[in-house]
Amino acid sequence: MATASGVVITVAGPGKVGSVFRRRSPSRSSSASWSSAGLYRVRPRGPAYSGSPRIVLRRSPRCEVKADLEEKSAAAASVSALEQFKISADRYMKERSSIAVIGLSVHTAPVEMREKLAVPEAQWPRAIGELCSLNHIEEAAVLSTCNRMEIYVVALSWNRGIREVMEWMAKTSGIPVSELRQHLFVLRDSDATRHLFEVSAGLDSLVLGEGQILAQVKQVVRIGQGSGGLGKNIDRMFKDAITAGKRVRSETNIASGAVSVSSAAVELALMKLPKSHSTSARMLVIGAGKMGKLVIKHLAAKGCKKVVVVNRSVERVDAIREELKDIEIIYRPFSEMLSSSAEADVIFTSTASETPLFLKEHVEALPPVGFEVGSIRLFVDISVPRNVGSCAANLDHARVYNVDDLKEVVEANKEDRLRKAMEAQSIITQELKRFEAWRDSLETVPTIKKLRSYADRIRVSELEKCFQKIGDDALTKKMRKAIEDLSSGIVNKLLHGPLQHLRCDGTDSRTLDETLENMHALNRMFSLDTEKAILEQKIKAKVEKTQS
Repeated sequence: MATASGVVITVAGPGKVGSVFRRRSPSRSSSASWSSAGLYRVRPRGPAYSGSPRIVLRRSPRCEVKADLEEKSAAAASVSALEQFKISADRYMKERSSIAVIGLSVHTAPVEMREKLAVPEAQWPRAIGELCSLNHIEEAAVLSTCNRMEIYVVALSWNRGIREVMEWMAKTSGIPVSELRQHLFVLRDSDATRHLFEVSAGLDSLVLGEGQILAQVKQVVRIGQGSGGLGKNIDRMFKDAITAGKRVRSETNIASGAVSVSSAAVELALMKLPKSHSTSARMLVIGAGKMGKLVIKHLAAKGCKKVVVVNRSVERVDAIREELKDIEIIYRPFSEMLSSSAEADVIFTSTASETPLFLKEHVEALPPVGFEVGSIRLFVDISVPRNVGSCAANLDHARVYNVDDLKEVVEANKEDRLRKAMEAQSIITQELKRFEAWRDSLETVPTIKKLRSYADRIRVSELEKCFQKIGDDALTKKMRKAIEDLSSGIVNKLLHGPLQHLRCDGTDSRTLDETLENMHALNRMFSLDTEKAILEQKIKAKVEKTQS
């Protein structure tokens, strides 16, 4: 357990280090403890009287005095709130905006909880917008799959930002924060980035090395860019994660022999069937999306010759039929789902439905299956939220398996894939260093811009004085250009040394601490004060957005 400013956070998940929450520079590593009455909760009271100035209301002198006092008090409260925010910038200066991931996965939470927190892909932009509207969150991204629901954010304040995201998760899922904490993992900065890189590479998947997660990470970038919520930090982090995922798959053999969730579902079903009838059992696949298509593909690879597919449209089924020639694919519309289920021994479900397709009464109404397949109908549900209600699992003539039950298949070749994962970690570390060098370099960008602007203002001012002394009559266009070039050259050469010492992109031996010391020195010498100005601007924008 890690406790931060009264917020208790449970850090779970294999290999996740929850205690490394400090900056590398000792001078910037600790944050001030804040009172429970958070600054962002300060709201100026509205005026006691409002209306068109042309409307005259009869009020006693005492009422007018009281109204004036209330209006002045409200105005003073508004100014006081903004001043308080301005002062609070000093507190924010003690900690850099943090990248954080708050979430749960198949490793930390059961499917019952994951499905309550799951956010359908179509709702990712709405979720990102709501997260970015939180007082202490600048950027956000949502990665919600059958095995995980993770929220990546850039937080102005670590403690408050995490608390706000947890409260948002509790509100959207209906699960109390106290219960959520038992299953959530929270990672910060380099730990959060490494986690995403491992996710993208398939190292954190239930099925080590599976490829579908990389496509889902790409989808986060595509949808996030459309919603405008990613921001430069998370956008770059996800793009670097995609690069890491591609490198791991191309430079190691982690994907060779690795199974996907869909193939593990097929393996599990065949394990539960009598061997003599494992490939002749009547197979039904409900949903012809990516997961459903992979189920059909793996059934064909295992020797199944026929499968019935229930889907809302026939076009997707036709496309799968064109691609997979080794298996007979029969299409049925959704209206025939129950009648098709009555004729099936094994039913795979993989739809995006937010409500169960099969309840207890539906399964009870299905006719019994033959003794040759064990007299038990198998439901293999790889959807989150689940397509088969948990109440159906207690019936004698049916067995229901979900994504959490696939671990039985995964354990079979886990040892071999763990050896491959060790090779992948060196690539992850390389990509992590590259991302951190880029992010470190961002700290000095405002100072570089301010210093250049400061020097350029002096150059332009002195240039104008020079031109006035020479006079327009004596100045030819060529002379003016030569003098301008001379002034620019002098400024660039003078700035070259200081600006070189403000860069920390991994191309030299300079450490981040040295670079930050140089930045603070230049800020003092030239009165640039860039960091505080930027933070004040961010805080003020958040306050005004909250008050409007």
